[in-house]
Amino acid sequence: MRLDMQVSVEKKEIIAMIKVKAPATTANMGPGFDSIGMALQMYNIAYAEEIPEGLEIIIQEGSVDIPTDETNLIYKSICHFYKEIGKPVPGIRIIQQDHIPHTRGLGSSAACIVAGLHIANAMSHSFFSKEELVQMAAQLEGHPDNTTPALLGGMTIGAMNEEDMKYVKVKVAENLHFAVMIPNFTLSTEKARQALPAQIPLKDGVFNASRAALLAASMITGDVENLSMAMEDRFHEPYRESLIPNMGRILEHARACGAKGTFLSGAGPTLIAVVRNVVSFRREMVDFLTGVEHDWQVQMLQADLGGAKVWIDEELRY
Repeated sequence: MRLDMQVSVEKKEIIAMIKVKAPATTANMGPGFDSIGMALQMYNIAYAEEIPEGLEIIIQEGSVDIPTDETNLIYKSICHFYKEIGKPVPGIRIIQQDHIPHTRGLGSSAACIVAGLHIANAMSHSFFSKEELVQMAAQLEGHPDNTTPALLGGMTIGAMNEEDMKYVKVKVAENLHFAVMIPNFTLSTEKARQALPAQIPLKDGVFNASRAALLAASMITGDVENLSMAMEDRFHEPYRESLIPNMGRILEHARACGAKGTFLSGAGPTLIAVVRNVVSFRREMVDFLTGVEHDWQVQMLQADLGGAKVWIDEELRY
């Protein structure tokens, strides 16, 4: 059930609530398909409080397509947590403020999963550690490159099997900026997955393995001059390029404008360039993209280094 509330009432309702601020993420980073991701300084905010019974979901900001029933991803994640701890889900009111665009390859689903787990963790008084939530989130999403950086911040490199997930968090240099180029069309992960082949040539596997290792080492050491090669990919970008008009042309121009590295964010269609000279790069790319269809918008972001944050009764807890 969707509720429409007056602004004065909405402000009153977010007092004495659980609040979660979860960052956007870029996954499949360069050659790191389903394994390397990074949090970005773009956020969804969710408020929640327990009510006597039922479910109320209020969308204050975000897409009109966000479900306001039991299919809402934040609520589904809350239900998953309560099932894991063997307790019934209480009545709950959720207020969403979504600033991460949906189905654009910026981890909007991961942000909802992370928000839901944090809300349930606090509401149930379970207070699982971040490490336990990282494991739960990765198993819930099916791969670690979106939910792990959303929870922890920075860049994470992860691998998982049916029972466990291992990861390393890498602190991203604060002087690196990421030009996030977002078009006005969506691309579902399912459709993007269907574009991938069932098998890849051995030479492409070797190509990506070497680039992924170089990317990890370069980010750890801060050697950004390696990124032009380290972010090359043959696992998914060549196969998804046909789904994103002008992708090759845009990335080529970004490199000509001085980008240290470029890559397709998540399943797309968002494209990202790693840059140092923020002002000149943005100006040149905005000028270029005005002549490209699909109304591409450029946002200059830095990495979020701390991950999701939780407030209870307006007090920052972690």
